[in-house]
Amino acid sequence: MVVTLVEEYNPVWLLWFEQLKMRLEAALHGLPHTIEHVGSTAVLGVTAKPIIDITIITEAGGFPAVRGRLAAIGYDHVGDQEIPGREVFKIPDEALKASLPAHHLYVCENWARPLIEFLAYRDFMRRHPEWRQKLNALKHSLCEQYDNDRQAYIDGKSDMVKEITRLALIEVTKGSPSP
Repeated sequence: MVVTLVEEYNPVWLLWFEQLKMRLEAALHGLPHTIEHVGSTAVLGVTAKPIIDITIITEAGGFPAVRGRLAAIGYDHVGDQEIPGREVFKIPDEALKASLPAHHLYVCENWARPLIEFLAYRDFMRRHPEWRQKLNALKHSLCEQYDNDRQAYIDGKSDMVKEITRLALIEVTKGSPSP
Protein backbone atom coordinates (compact mmCIF):
# COMPACT_ATOMS: atom_id res chain seq x y z
CA MET A 1 0.00 0.00 0.00
CA VAL A 2 1.32 3.41 -0.97
CA VAL A 3 1.28 6.09 1.73
CA THR A 4 -0.25 9.26 0.28
CA LEU A 5 -1.71 11.06 3.30
CA VAL A 6 1.66 12.13 4.72
CA GLU A 7 5.02 13.02 3.22
CA GLU A 8 8.60 12.94 4.41
CA TYR A 9 9.79 16.32 5.67
CA ASN A 10 9.96 18.79 2.79
CA PRO A 11 12.02 22.01 3.07
CA VAL A 12 9.44 23.77 0.88
CA TRP A 13 7.15 23.80 3.92
CA LEU A 14 9.29 26.54 5.46
CA LEU A 15 8.97 28.57 2.25
CA TRP A 16 5.20 28.08 2.28
CA PHE A 17 5.06 29.29 5.87
CA GLU A 18 7.12 32.38 4.99
CA GLN A 19 4.83 33.12 2.02
CA LEU A 20 1.73 32.87 4.21
CA LYS A 21 3.37 34.83 7.01
CA MET A 22 4.16 37.73 4.65
CA ARG A 23 0.53 37.88 3.56
CA LEU A 24 -0.68 37.81 7.16
CA GLU A 25 1.90 40.36 8.32
CA ALA A 26 0.73 42.80 5.64
CA ALA A 27 -2.87 42.43 6.81
CA LEU A 28 -1.99 42.77 10.50
CA HIS A 29 0.42 45.68 10.11
CA GLY A 30 0.19 48.00 13.09
CA LEU A 31 -1.47 45.48 15.41
CA PRO A 32 0.56 43.89 18.21
CA HIS A 33 1.06 40.25 17.22
CA THR A 34 3.52 37.52 16.38
CA ILE A 35 3.12 34.66 13.92
CA GLU A 36 4.44 31.16 14.63
CA HIS A 37 4.84 28.09 12.47
CA VAL A 38 3.61 25.16 14.59
CA GLY A 39 2.78 21.50 14.07
CA SER A 40 4.76 18.82 12.30
CA THR A 41 5.66 20.88 9.22
CA ALA A 42 7.57 23.23 11.56
CA VAL A 43 9.96 20.47 12.68
CA LEU A 44 12.88 19.45 10.47
CA GLY A 45 12.73 15.72 9.81
CA VAL A 46 9.11 15.06 10.77
CA THR A 47 6.73 13.30 8.41
CA ALA A 48 3.52 15.29 8.01
CA LYS A 49 0.46 16.06 5.99
CA PRO A 50 1.62 18.90 3.68
CA ILE A 51 -0.54 21.48 5.46
CA ILE A 52 1.08 24.40 7.27
CA ASP A 53 -0.19 25.13 10.79
CA ILE A 54 0.05 28.82 11.66
CA THR A 55 -0.77 30.52 14.93
CA ILE A 56 -1.17 34.26 15.23
CA ILE A 57 -0.48 35.36 18.79
CA THR A 58 -2.20 38.49 19.98
CA GLU A 59 -2.24 40.31 23.27
CA ALA A 60 -5.24 40.08 25.59
CA GLY A 61 -8.18 41.90 24.02
CA GLY A 62 -6.56 42.02 20.59
CA PHE A 63 -8.69 39.32 19.00
CA PRO A 64 -11.50 41.51 17.57
CA ALA A 65 -9.04 43.66 15.60
CA VAL A 66 -7.17 40.59 14.29
CA ARG A 67 -10.47 38.93 13.33
CA GLY A 68 -11.47 42.04 11.35
CA ARG A 69 -8.17 42.20 9.49
CA LEU A 70 -8.31 38.50 8.64
CA ALA A 71 -11.88 38.90 7.35
CA ALA A 72 -10.62 41.64 5.03
CA ILE A 73 -8.24 39.16 3.35
CA GLY A 74 -10.77 36.35 3.01
CA TYR A 75 -10.75 34.41 6.29
CA ASP A 76 -13.92 33.47 8.16
CA HIS A 77 -13.81 32.92 11.91
CA VAL A 78 -15.33 29.50 12.60
CA GLY A 79 -15.05 29.47 16.40
CA ASP A 80 -12.78 27.50 18.70
CA GLN A 81 -13.87 24.07 17.43
CA GLU A 82 -14.08 22.79 21.01
CA ILE A 83 -10.58 23.94 22.02
CA PRO A 84 -11.07 26.99 24.24
CA GLY A 85 -8.34 29.58 23.72
CA ARG A 86 -7.69 28.65 20.08
CA GLU A 87 -9.77 30.45 17.46
CA VAL A 88 -9.93 28.85 14.00
CA PHE A 89 -10.10 30.62 10.63
CA LYS A 90 -10.93 29.16 7.22
CA ILE A 91 -11.04 30.50 3.68
CA PRO A 92 -14.48 29.87 2.14
CA ASP A 93 -13.56 31.19 -1.33
CA GLU A 94 -12.27 28.14 -3.21
CA ALA A 95 -10.28 30.18 -5.76
CA LEU A 96 -8.45 32.10 -3.03
CA LYS A 97 -7.90 28.92 -1.06
CA ALA A 98 -6.42 27.18 -4.12
CA SER A 99 -4.07 30.10 -4.76
CA LEU A 100 -2.35 29.68 -1.38
CA PRO A 101 -0.37 26.84 0.17
CA ALA A 102 -2.61 24.50 2.18
CA HIS A 103 -2.77 25.74 5.74
CA HIS A 104 -4.66 25.86 9.01
CA LEU A 105 -4.86 29.27 10.68
CA TYR A 106 -5.36 29.80 14.40
CA VAL A 107 -5.38 32.84 16.67
CA CYS A 108 -4.47 32.59 20.34
CA GLU A 109 -3.99 35.22 22.97
CA ASN A 110 -0.55 35.27 24.50
CA TRP A 111 -0.29 32.63 27.26
CA ALA A 112 -3.42 30.74 26.17
CA ARG A 113 -3.14 27.05 27.03
CA PRO A 114 -3.35 25.82 23.39
CA LEU A 115 -0.56 28.23 22.42
CA ILE A 116 1.69 27.00 25.22
CA GLU A 117 1.03 23.42 24.11
CA PHE A 118 1.67 24.17 20.40
CA LEU A 119 5.00 25.84 21.13
CA ALA A 120 6.11 23.31 23.75
CA TYR A 121 5.33 20.42 21.37
CA ARG A 122 7.15 22.03 18.45
CA ASP A 123 10.22 22.93 20.47
CA PHE A 124 10.36 19.51 22.18
CA MET A 125 10.24 17.76 18.81
CA ARG A 126 13.04 19.98 17.52
CA ARG A 127 15.22 18.91 20.47
CA HIS A 128 14.38 15.17 20.53
CA PRO A 129 15.26 13.15 17.41
CA GLU A 130 14.20 9.92 19.13
CA TRP A 131 10.62 11.20 19.37
CA ARG A 132 10.71 12.40 15.77
CA GLN A 133 11.67 8.88 14.71
CA LYS A 134 8.94 7.26 16.85
CA LEU A 135 6.28 9.62 15.54
CA ASN A 136 7.39 9.20 11.91
CA ALA A 137 7.22 5.40 12.24
CA LEU A 138 3.77 5.59 13.80
CA LYS A 139 2.46 7.94 11.10
CA HIS A 140 3.62 5.64 8.30
CA SER A 141 2.24 2.59 10.07
CA LEU A 142 -1.17 4.23 10.58
CA CYS A 143 -1.39 5.31 6.94
CA GLU A 144 -0.62 1.77 5.80
CA GLN A 145 -2.89 0.13 8.37
CA TYR A 146 -5.86 2.39 7.62
CA ASP A 147 -5.31 2.86 3.86
CA ASN A 148 -4.60 6.61 4.26
CA ASP A 149 -7.89 7.24 6.08
CA ARG A 150 -7.45 10.73 7.53
CA GLN A 151 -9.64 10.33 10.63
CA ALA A 152 -8.21 6.93 11.54
CA TYR A 153 -4.73 8.42 11.16
CA ILE A 154 -5.59 11.37 13.42
CA ASP A 155 -7.19 9.13 16.02
CA GLY A 156 -4.32 6.65 15.87
CA LYS A 157 -1.59 9.19 16.56
CA SER A 158 -3.54 11.03 19.26
CA ASP A 159 -2.11 9.13 22.24
CA MET A 160 1.49 9.65 21.13
CA VAL A 161 0.91 13.35 20.44
CA LYS A 162 -0.62 13.71 23.92
CA GLU A 163 2.39 11.95 25.45
CA ILE A 164 4.84 14.16 23.57
CA THR A 165 2.89 17.25 24.65
CA ARG A 166 2.92 16.05 28.26
CA LEU A 167 6.68 15.54 28.17
CA ALA A 168 7.15 18.88 26.44
CA LEU A 169 5.18 20.70 29.13
CA ILE A 170 7.27 19.01 31.83
CA GLU A 171 10.40 20.31 30.12
CA VAL A 172 8.92 23.80 29.91
CA THR A 173 8.07 23.86 33.60
CA LYS A 174 11.54 22.61 34.51
CA GLY A 175 13.09 25.26 32.29
CA SER A 176 15.03 22.76 30.24
CA PRO A 177 17.58 24.63 28.14
CA SER A 178 17.65 24.25 24.39
CA PRO A 179 20.74 22.57 22.94
